[in-house]
Amino acid sequence: MTADDHRTVPETAAEETVLDLRQLPRPQRHPQVFRTLDELPAGGSFVLVNDHDPEHLWQELEADLSGAYAREELGRAESVWRFRITKTTSTSLPRILVNTRRVSAAEIEPDFTGAVWKLQARGRDLDSNIIALPPEGRIDAHRGPDNDVLIHVLTGSGTLSTEAEELELQPGDLLWMPRRSERQFTAGQDGLKYLTVHVKRQALTLHTHRPEGAR
Repeated sequence: MTADDHRTVPETAAEETVLDLRQLPRPQRHPQVFRTLDELPAGGSFVLVNDHDPEHLWQELEADLSGAYAREELGRAESVWRFRITKTTSTSLPRILVNTRRVSAAEIEPDFTGAVWKLQARGRDLDSNIIALPPEGRIDAHRGPDNDVLIHVLTGSGTLSTEAEELELQPGDLLWMPRRSERQFTAGQDGLKYLTVHVKRQALTLHTHRPEGAR
């Protein structure tokens, strides 16, 4: 049985919990589905009732729990949809998120600055991004957040300016960025892409500088 299994099951088992999303305000619906799944043992299930086929919910479940749950359509009548959702494993599963070589090779606008990939799982404890800087682009000098960050240089070249020195960057470099340390990134002539990993935190606003002539 897979997440795309839509076999019709005629009845709900008497012991199953029924979660009727129609009774909840919309902002609470998807979080309640995740809470209900999280509280189930492996093999446990509940019946979801809704006023439409929740495509966005299925996308969120796939992002967080691909392979760790299954769903079956139990039927629909007028504006009522019923699904059985089963927790198939005790936790979410390890999986491949992205191939960084493909991201690095992907074509983007020449002067693009910012994240070209982000870790999207809702229940994560970590944040991770792939940041792109155009040729000679820059992230202005700033002090980092109150947590340590690992940075892995993927492609291109550049310079990391610290409080005491400048470090030349090349593909394969793994950088340790201590909390609250001062840093500035400047891309080389081929631009710069790097992967960041750190604990989940509120988004940090960075001031970027594009090279002269870039629009």
